[in-house]
Amino acid sequence: MAGHSKWSQIKHKKAKEDAKRGQAFTKLIKEITVCARDGGGDPAGNARLRLLMEKAKHINMPQENTMRAIKRGTGELPGVSYEHITYEGYGPGNIAVVIDALTDNKNRTVAEFRHLFSAKGGRLSETGAVSWMFEKLGVIRMPAQDKTEDDLLEDLIDYDIVDIKKDGDMIAVFCDIKSMEDIKEALSKLGMTIESADLEWVPKDTMSLPENEVDKAYDFLSAIQDHDDVKNVYTNLN
Repeated sequence: MAGHSKWSQIKHKKAKEDAKRGQAFTKLIKEITVCARDGGGDPAGNARLRLLMEKAKHINMPQENTMRAIKRGTGELPGVSYEHITYEGYGPGNIAVVIDALTDNKNRTVAEFRHLFSAKGGRLSETGAVSWMFEKLGVIRMPAQDKTEDDLLEDLIDYDIVDIKKDGDMIAVFCDIKSMEDIKEALSKLGMTIESADLEWVPKDTMSLPENEVDKAYDFLSAIQDHDDVKNVYTNLN
């Protein structure tokens, strides 16, 4: 199973830049609103909401923004109704792409995605076209500190770990979704500083492109990631 790639590094850098510019707030507010609508506004009983609230703190989003988003989700405040949709398709070089999006207008969003895909050398496909190449896993990312993959594997031997990947100064733990909360707690007790914990589409296998096609693929992925309705973009590009 493939766990890290240059695209992961690019997304990580873009997320930090977006947070500095405040652009990440809008996307996260949408996520929190939908999460509270679907699972309730009490973080004690909504594990996904707890993850998003931690993410909000990490990017220094004001707490009042978070609370307003929760109240919009639970109906205590009026607000726009968002819908979660997964789009699939192929990018330049025939790379597989899965997009997690939140939209208040499906027709607008799919039309804009079709235009983006076409303009950047890809094609939007039907549901199920590429998602079979991925699996949905919990992914916990953190600075590696002095830990190796083997160190963490030994520390977490009692948990349902799928894989552990070190990429530069970061390390990622891939796990069964149901085990993510327990593993987060175990990592915190080990003194690890968790930077993010989320559900991700992880490619079962990866592919490479010739050097002259790689930049075109990353330009395509970045353009999709920058769309206001996009939560995240996943690819099998190595």
